[in-house]
Amino acid sequence: MGFHDDPDARTDADAFSTLPVRRVEEHRLAPLDRETWPATLAPVRQVLDHGWELSPITVLVGDNGAGKSTLVEALAIAFGLNPEGGTHAATHETRPTESELHDHLQIVRGAGASKRGVFLRAETMHGHFSYLESIGPSGLHSRSHGEAFLDYVTERSRISGLWVLDEPESALSFSGCLALIGFLRDLRNAGSQVVLSTHSPVLAALPGAQIYEVGEWGLRHCDYDDLELIRHQRSFLEAPERYLRHLE
Repeated sequence: MGFHDDPDARTDADAFSTLPVRRVEEHRLAPLDRETWPATLAPVRQVLDHGWELSPITVLVGDNGAGKSTLVEALAIAFGLNPEGGTHAATHETRPTESELHDHLQIVRGAGASKRGVFLRAETMHGHFSYLESIGPSGLHSRSHGEAFLDYVTERSRISGLWVLDEPESALSFSGCLALIGFLRDLRNAGSQVVLSTHSPVLAALPGAQIYEVGEWGLRHCDYDDLELIRHQRSFLEAPERYLRHLE
């Protein structure tokens, strides 16, 4: 039996039934050897063994190396999005770094759901901006990284479907993160689905999100205030010296 999101969070049954991705599971014709990476990561193994039902807004939080980026990357590629980011129409490729996980996943779509989408990867956005300039004027490289990022997503707000974002906070200030939250909220209200991987306590507060904490235990539902990320950030802000003295 698969693990499920909180039934109380499902307030819009009609919207849930038409999500671009209702569920992610292992492809029965292409199982992944559990002794090979990335199946050795607990969150990946959990998804392969039990499947993963997604909500209208899903947020993954966890340490580096826990597996959250591996999962969202594989989800985006299995859905049909470019591994290096962009919309469903992007085709550029530089140096492949993604795992083979997407080859072993099956996407369960909602009835009549959109097959369009956008994949935003912080680590490849510079290359994607260069690709866009190679096929037409965009002006993205003439702006700051954060301004270009927000302009990019705003200009694509007409795309209704699956929006996957992997650690977008690396491009954004505090105010930029708040602006992105407003944008993602509007996307959801317009019928899109959002899957977000983040280290940001601001973005983790995305209203209406089902939050998963990712770690050696796999994936587990977690309330915002109970996230290790939030507890550590609050503790640091209350008394930075408690942390900094260990660096001496």
